[in-house]
Amino acid sequence: MNGHDLAVVQGWADTRATLRAWNAEPWAVLARWVGLSLLVTAGLLAAVLAVAWRSTPDATPMLLPGVNVAAAWSDVGGVLFRNSLVLALHSLACLAGFIAKSSLPLEAESYSGRWRKVHDVAGPAAIAFVTAATLFSLGTQALVLGEGLSTLSWQLDMAPAELLAIMSLHAVPELCALFLPLAAWLVAARAGAWEQLMAATIVTSALAFAVLSVSAVVEVFLTPRFL
Repeated sequence: MNGHDLAVVQGWADTRATLRAWNAEPWAVLARWVGLSLLVTAGLLAAVLAVAWRSTPDATPMLLPGVNVAAAWSDVGGVLFRNSLVLALHSLACLAGFIAKSSLPLEAESYSGRWRKVHDVAGPAAIAFVTAATLFSLGTQALVLGEGLSTLSWQLDMAPAELLAIMSLHAVPELCALFLPLAAWLVAARAGAWEQLMAATIVTSALAFAVLSVSAVVEVFLTPRFL
């Protein structure tokens, strides 16, 4: 094995070509990603509200910066850190799609016999794992956020829907940013353009982190003013 055999190295030519093509019409590409991401966000928020309605509030007091405890920049860092972990999972899922469906088939051509079969099976297995991890992430977020919404709405004496509407001030851009890599994954999967996914990972991760940084500030210092 040499450096040229690595999946990431093999994909640089496709990545550069993809970035040049996207640079010619960036807003059209971004609109497709954002549109799908907003659909996923809407679905997740609906699930969060459904979980909140069916959950029993926890009597343990929740500390919310800016509402019942002083807000600080360290709180912004904590929010950004947690969201960055979720973004990392979604970005790695996008990159795994590139490796499984673009690089592995190319690598498989250099093998025969048993190792060729292993490479042929590895791609679909990786996609199945990524799909399962993504569904697990969405399900976990719906449960955790829904139970938190139930407790916080009870604590603040507000209806869950009313509280969610106010929290959406930061939650909608935050979730939309988190789901950008997954949206890019879906767009590429529908078009069969798996070779574009490494470029999509780079672009969506950079854009998402910028939005998450702003959303964390809004969550800590602005949204509490409406609450």
